Amino acid sequence: MDRYDVIVVGGGHAGSEAAYSAATMGCKVLLVTMDIGRIAQMSCNPAIGGIAKGQIVREIDALGGMTGIVTDTSSIQFRLLNRSKGPAMWSPRSQCDRNIFSNTWRDILEKNENIDFWQDKVVRLIVENDTVVGVECGYGLKFHAKAVILTTGTFENGLMHIGSLQIKGGRVSEGTSTGISHQLKELGFEVGRMKTGTPARIDARSVDFSGMVKQGGDDESEGFSFYSDIKYPALKQRDCYIAYTNPEVHEILASAFDQSPLFNGTIKSIGPRYCPSIEDKVVTFSGKDRHQLFLEPEGENTVEYYINGFSSSLPLDIQIKALRKVKGLENVKIFRPGYAIEYDYYPPTQIKHTLETKFVNNLYFAGQINGTTGYEEAAAQGLMAGINAVRSINGEEEFVLRRDQAYIGVLIDDLVTKGVDEPYRMFTSRAEYRILLRHDNADTRLSELGFKIGLLSEDKYNKCIAKHERIDKTVEYFNKKNIKPETANPILESLGTSPIKESKKIADLIGRPQVSINNIISSIDFVKNFCDSNKVNKVEVESAEILTKYKGYITRERNLADKIVRLENLNIPDNINYDQFVSISTEGRQKLGKIRPKTIGQASRISGISPSDISVLLVFLGR
Repeated sequence: MDRYDVIVVGGGHAGSEAAYSAATMGCKVLLVTMDIGRIAQMSCNPAIGGIAKGQIVREIDALGGMTGIVTDTSSIQFRLLNRSKGPAMWSPRSQCDRNIFSNTWRDILEKNENIDFWQDKVVRLIVENDTVVGVECGYGLKFHAKAVILTTGTFENGLMHIGSLQIKGGRVSEGTSTGISHQLKELGFEVGRMKTGTPARIDARSVDFSGMVKQGGDDESEGFSFYSDIKYPALKQRDCYIAYTNPEVHEILASAFDQSPLFNGTIKSIGPRYCPSIEDKVVTFSGKDRHQLFLEPEGENTVEYYINGFSSSLPLDIQIKALRKVKGLENVKIFRPGYAIEYDYYPPTQIKHTLETKFVNNLYFAGQINGTTGYEEAAAQGLMAGINAVRSINGEEEFVLRRDQAYIGVLIDDLVTKGVDEPYRMFTSRAEYRILLRHDNADTRLSELGFKIGLLSEDKYNKCIAKHERIDKTVEYFNKKNIKPETANPILESLGTSPIKESKKIADLIGRPQVSINNIISSIDFVKNFCDSNKVNKVEVESAEILTKYKGYITRERNLADKIVRLENLNIPDNINYDQFVSISTEGRQKLGKIRPKTIGQASRISGISPSDISVLLVFLGR
């Protein structure tokens, strides 16, 4: 047990995907984690997906990763968010049973014969000639490997805050990890500090839900995975509830701001802008009388609930006092308080698009240590680090996704090119080609790549091919099949759109914003019979409708992306000396020298690089 191909340090969402992908692609893997009983633990809210995050999980699944399948196995509520907007904004989200999620991941990893486990802390990396060759653990054992992937989450010098109380640890009831960040700093890495937080967990038996807004799941749910054989839903479905703070709650919180480590100077690190603590909200949005809270069950049968929207680092007595002024929580009991946590991270301009570090060969960073926040972003990085570690060991070409191929490509390019000044969270607005990167077509975009690199099985890939043959056949049917006025007009008039005077293709009708394919299928037998006879299910019909209704937008965005890809194919020499370009601004030369972009496209996205700077580089390249 002392020599491996890949060592993965950390058993969270990034570490689980990294270990699974590397092992499935044929490498011998050692997963080192501080607590083998908390594999892929949901440290914060018990949910997967959401705006843009759901697209990432679909992409992980399309490539052959496991987060989507684990989510479907443990889901207790599924919703497709943003249905009122265009399909580029639709995002799947699943509420999960926290324990089943973790146990399912552990079962998957334990069934992979290429994975060994070691429960311990890693206290030092073994580095020789600027190349990592192994790790040293707290018990004194040394393990050697051809590549090491660090996925330490919030555990590197983790420090939790509850009012004036400070507890060293990476998560509640779990210890901190020390040594690695100090060593990496000595090796030339920049090390920073970030902050995140989590709310109190409450006892549902002490909650009056009658005055709250019930939030159920979708009536018809397909789940996350394109390939799973799970009959969805696998578990009993649970409702969430919406409650609201009020001025009295805000007054109690404000009375203790002097005891808040966020405001009294105790915490100096950067927190997430898009997931602020409740005390941050009260200050930032001082004109608002109330803030929305979501009460989310932690599992299929448990009485433990998560209060989404009430993260706090205030003293315990203040948290309880404020919560009991929320309607429905007058008698609430809690299982544990909310807390803030500070931890070390490494600014991600120090890594390549493969997630290998620039200073130490064969060392990869994935997850929150790159300055991201969220299970989904972490899992995506772990997957990509695992893939690239294997391909590097095998002497194969690096595996990098472009911004027009995947949200994962956007995520990693943003980190490597722009860096972070706060915990990075994915949004649809970060993707310039989001009509191409829909949740429904992730398998179309990525399954062939997953199959070619040896991560996605042949059975799953064939399942994808068959699905999209049915979708293409349906699109063709929409474009060729006519509907007569006497058949179409009753439907059109009932939907408030003008009738037709001559026969029209189905594609012409569903091109109207008022008309959906469901209106036509439910009223016209021959269209329904086509779908039934060709075994085209509801999800596939919807995908065919999107391709038909938004054809013009999709084509235009594809053409734009193809033009930009040409810049991505203009490689910049690795050894270029940017100081020679006196026509480029001082800021531009400094940033180009620090980040060392691989292509003109990447260079153009660096903050502070102007179009004139790009022109200088193009002239240098003879273009």
